[in-house]
Amino acid sequence: MRRRTFLTALPASVAFSGAVWHEAVASVRAGESPYGPLGAPDANGMALPAGFTGRVVARSGHSVGGSVGGTLWHPAPDGGACFADGTGWIYVSNSEVPLIGGASAIRFRADGSIERAYRILSGTNLNCAGGATPWNTWLSCEEIFRGRVHETDPYGARAAQPRPAMGRFKHEAAACDPDHRVIYLTEDESDGCFYRFTPTTWGDLSSGRLEVLCGDGVPWREVPDPTPGVLARQTRHQVPEARHFNGGEGCHYAAGVCYFTAKGDRKVWAYDTARQTVTAIYDGTGTLDGVDNITGQKGDLYVAEDGGNMEINIITPDGVVAPIMRLDGQARSEITGPAFSPDGTRLYFSSQRGTSGETAGTGGITYEVTGPFRR
Repeated sequence: MRRRTFLTALPASVAFSGAVWHEAVASVRAGESPYGPLGAPDANGMALPAGFTGRVVARSGHSVGGSVGGTLWHPAPDGGACFADGTGWIYVSNSEVPLIGGASAIRFRADGSIERAYRILSGTNLNCAGGATPWNTWLSCEEIFRGRVHETDPYGARAAQPRPAMGRFKHEAAACDPDHRVIYLTEDESDGCFYRFTPTTWGDLSSGRLEVLCGDGVPWREVPDPTPGVLARQTRHQVPEARHFNGGEGCHYAAGVCYFTAKGDRKVWAYDTARQTVTAIYDGTGTLDGVDNITGQKGDLYVAEDGGNMEINIITPDGVVAPIMRLDGQARSEITGPAFSPDGTRLYFSSQRGTSGETAGTGGITYEVTGPFRR
């Protein structure tokens, strides 16, 4: 089990979900995870703090909810999000496999029981992460050369639509900023970029302007050709001033700051929209490994690990970095798709390859953790 760690000292100006980082936050400061230490693994190999419980809600290749003839849960479950649905809610999950990837959804009743599952996107390629929109759609992103963003309907009523104006590149995640009416996008390349898409009309992603983050002074420049051909210069190389990040992964927006992870250097970055600056709020020297998908709630960030010892770590506004969940016996997998239910009491996520570690993702497991989360 890992010990907690703390962020290195940061400038006092770095905003964090409405709170403020202070220079006093340093590796020598005492403190504990707000949830306490992890207990012994349960029957599913999940170690949780006292007061929290977990369960399996879906397994790749198995009928969701155990109903005969129901929808089979997809292989390699990846990025996910939750959506309110009357008195219940919906959890959406991508499938990161070639050619048949797509995304599926699980509808939960008010008491947490599963009503049914269904497909919301099919026939796409290596759907990795994505992001929820304020108008209750799910942006499912293809992590392939010249990949696309598909806008999907979590409720299953409308057909999915590709959104090429958001760029053709190796997409990872998307985070909507309703305050400035833009969407931030990460790119999973060793020299990937951080993008900003401004729709022509907020709520309609069929057209708009794609920009790339550059250096200080001139923070954003428009990408000349967002949909380059196979032999054309790719988006990340079209603007000489573009800033590059080593393996862009998860992305989350809250209270004027867009947080994103870069697996190549194990850093968690914060883009301050007011100051238009980027600061590493976690510098990769602590015990949080393989930074990947990221979500947040009430000032806290929750970062899932790609590998490592398979934990989800919390990063609090006062600088504590500590595990809040660990999966044992799944070292060849990765944790994906962390997302809170609308009321903030349940956290969903997946082990992409489960205990098998198979690259095809046929052993994927999707979990739910219930407990006294800070909300």
